[in-house]
Amino acid sequence: MVDVRVVRVFADRAGAHGNLLGIVADGTQVPQDDRLRFAEKVGYSATVFIDDVQCGAIRIYTPAVELAFAGHPLVGIAWAMDRESMVLRPPGGDVPAWREGEMYWVNAALAASPPWWHERLESSAAVAALDGPLHVRQDAAQLWAWEDEAAGRIRARVFAGRLGIFEDEACGSASMRLAAALGRELTVRHGNGSIIFARPGVAPGTADVGGRVV
Repeated sequence: MVDVRVVRVFADRAGAHGNLLGIVADGTQVPQDDRLRFAEKVGYSATVFIDDVQCGAIRIYTPAVELAFAGHPLVGIAWAMDRESMVLRPPGGDVPAWREGEMYWVNAALAASPPWWHERLESSAAVAALDGPLHVRQDAAQLWAWEDEAAGRIRARVFAGRLGIFEDEACGSASMRLAAALGRELTVRHGNGSIIFARPGVAPGTADVGGRVV
């Protein structure tokens, strides 16, 4: 039997909401050829297999594809390893991770993330009212609006049919790309109420993403 630890990444301040993540602590229990089928069976938006806890080697799968990098799985793994600082090693390259108080952060090159499309809507109410993407071709899209532009607060939802996820509750990599595109620190109220913190990275072409994990 394969043990899967389930956490919620990007919970709000009260510990509610968050994006479900399956963590297989001993990834070697599941052969590479079986991992996509395993991730599809458990059905979370992402499942992470830890192949080497000492060096931080991991692999990330949605129900449909393997990802080189994804925000909420890396933040969830940083919480599971629970060190002041560490380096995680998904296929997309080394990802520094660290703890700041009750939150966990990662920094990564945006080139490794999925190619999200961003579309700004007229209001946060319009984002909340969505029952799907605006067009069937928006199969990897973050739709967003300002809640408070001066404070950097955003309302957002992600639709990701391309990755086998109709709607992703809290998407770290899309929020990283949005923070980099806007050039500022953001607090993103995502999905049904998850909270993502994102900001441009110090190095060009990178961004940070962080949040609470329960």
